[in-house]
Amino acid sequence: MRVALCQISSSADPAANLDLVRAETARAVGRGARVVVFPEATMCRFGVPLGPVAEPLDGPWAGALRGIADEHGVVLVAGLFTPAPDGRVTNTLLVTGGGHDVGYDKIHLFDAFGFTESRTVAPGAQPVVFAVDGIVFGLATCYDVRFPELFRALADRGATAVLVCASWGSGPGKREQWELLVRARALDCTSWVLACGQADPRADHGGAPTGIGFSTVASPLGAVVEQLADEPGMLVVDLDAESVEQARRALPVLANRRL
Repeated sequence: MRVALCQISSSADPAANLDLVRAETARAVGRGARVVVFPEATMCRFGVPLGPVAEPLDGPWAGALRGIADEHGVVLVAGLFTPAPDGRVTNTLLVTGGGHDVGYDKIHLFDAFGFTESRTVAPGAQPVVFAVDGIVFGLATCYDVRFPELFRALADRGATAVLVCASWGSGPGKREQWELLVRARALDCTSWVLACGQADPRADHGGAPTGIGFSTVASPLGAVVEQLADEPGMLVVDLDAESVEQARRALPVLANRRL
C-alpha cells in the first residue's frame, strides 16, 4: 500500500487550492500512490473568515475533489470546511474515490496557545475509519493528535494506520511537540501514523495556525520512518500490515489495557 502525503501551503483562494490538489495528485499517482493525503484546511487556510467559504459535502468544492480522485483512480483525503447547523463551520476531512465517500469532523478543537477554534468551528463527535486494499485507516485532525484515547478508539475499530491532517500552529517548542506527539500516538495504538501538515507559509496571518511543515511517518513502534522539512514537498511511503502485527505481538498495549 503506497501512500503519498502532500505537504502544501494553502492560500485563501479555494479555486487556487483545487488547482494545487490537481497538480499534486497527478504527481503522487506518478509515484505509484494508491492513497493521496492533503492537510487540514486544504480548501482555505486559517486566518480568514471561514463561513463565506464553507460548502456542504455535496457542494462544488467537494465535488471537484471527487472528480480528481476518480480521474486518477486514487483515494483522496483532504481538509475542507462545511456549514454547521448553529452558524459555525465544521472542520472536515473528506475521503473520496475508490468507492469511498465519507467525512470526518474534527472532534477536538484548538482552544489553546491563544487561539479559540471553537468560536467559529463546531466539534464533531464520531471517530471514522475506512479500508483500502486490506489496510484500515483512521482519521484525525491536528489538535486531535494530543488525545491518545482517540487513537486507541480508532485501533479498536480496526485501524492499523492513522492519517493525521494538520495545519499546525507555530511557536516555541511546537515542532518538537509535533514530532513527539506523532511518535507517541503511534506507540499508544501500535499503528502507523502518517501526519500530513501544511508547509510553513513564511508569513504571519494574524497568529492563525497555518503550518510548520515536517510531515512525518511514524512506525507502529514509534520510529520516524520518513519526514519532510518545512517547505512544500511530497512524502511517499509503503505500508504493510505485517509490521503492525509484529508490533502488537511485541508490545501488546492494546490487549493489556485495564482502563
